[in-house]
Amino acid sequence: MAQLVKLQDYISRYQIDLTRYPTQFVRLKKNQWERVKHQWESGEEIQKWEHIETEVAEETIGKQRFSFLKRFLPNQRQQEVEEEQDVESIDVSNELDEDYIPEEDTMLEFEPNIVYNPQTLEELKRMFIDQFFHFQLKWASSTVREKSYVDPKYVRDSLLRTLLQGLPDSYLVFYLPILRIKKAPIELDILILTPTDCYIVKVLEEENLAVYVGSGDRFWTKKVGKKEKKTLSPMIDLTRTESIVTQLFQQEGIEMPIRKVILSRNGYIDYPGSGYGVQLVDKRKFPEWMQQLKRSVSPMKHIQIRAAQSILKSAETTSFNRDIWSVEESKE
Repeated sequence: MAQLVKLQDYISRYQIDLTRYPTQFVRLKKNQWERVKHQWESGEEIQKWEHIETEVAEETIGKQRFSFLKRFLPNQRQQEVEEEQDVESIDVSNELDEDYIPEEDTMLEFEPNIVYNPQTLEELKRMFIDQFFHFQLKWASSTVREKSYVDPKYVRDSLLRTLLQGLPDSYLVFYLPILRIKKAPIELDILILTPTDCYIVKVLEEENLAVYVGSGDRFWTKKVGKKEKKTLSPMIDLTRTESIVTQLFQQEGIEMPIRKVILSRNGYIDYPGSGYGVQLVDKRKFPEWMQQLKRSVSPMKHIQIRAAQSILKSAETTSFNRDIWSVEESKE
């Protein structure tokens, strides 16, 4: 599962110490999965499963708190299932600092909540990673002292979920980050930092089965059925993001290849001419592209962490102090 380092302008736990939290994330996921898997395989009765207050849900559903208990008794042993995604994998370089993080810095613990009795290991794994996705949103929108309101659309964002759940632990994702460049906030495209490369992903996902006909002009043509419409070339945003990231890397002396991608999971891209060094990934090529992207077996690298830090230095952040939040809630 890739790590969500920055989401829009939300406060992120990774902004505290980027050299430590990636390893903390992987260790937490690995330990919790082993615990859940062991209990499921052994048929051990789980005395109490509590749904930890989901801050994302609080903030998007009128701060309504909810808590419920679930108990389950597995009625069968582990079935032989070849796991497509290994949630037990730990892929962190020994070069990174793995010192113990004080308890106050790991307040946001993850406790999986069993909402039904999974019949197979694959079902258990799916339940686990789906709940871990919500935990990732929590880490990307709060710290011990601060937190940000989360737009509910990100809880339902299928691309965000697909990237985080489909890519390796060693990948760092900046999802539409907002940076402050020359005193002005600028939203960038999606950034995926692998141990060796930086991918800039421009998304074209509007009407289903739309066909985007590219050209070297300022506008492309979008075709939906018999209708045609001019749409701003995605190359413009892609080039802008590339320019900003390149400048940030240069300021820190970081040499990392930048690869540009135009992505449409529900449509088609037709570019008769040259792609100018841009990879075009549409509905036909998306599965293959994801498979290629997730094949990396390289652990995290210092250059990758430095690249992420150079971006975080310019990141815009909108958050609220937890103490103020508590005072407001006490008045309700």
